Amino acid sequence: MRDMDAFDYLAPAELFTRTARRSLTYRRFSTATEAIQHAIEVLSPSVLSQTTMEVEETRFEPVQIRALYDGPGYPGKRASAP
Repeated sequence: MRDMDAFDYLAPAELFTRTARRSLTYRRFSTATEAIQHAIEVLSPSVLSQTTMEVEETRFEPVQIRALYDGPGYPGKRASAP
């Protein structure tokens, strides 16, 4: 996995999600922080497993998105645990 310390959470980001019907959905976010938060806190685990994020021409898989959210450099507010 790439160096997460150098990740730019303020860069624009795009989420690509494959749905149950095999169609691809696309959503653009003004910052990677917003995209990561949406992926982790809004998408169901089954949908997240079919999601990739692109930031500055680099693609991130679900495990990497989770690592960015859980990492010490994440600037957003995390959801409270249930």
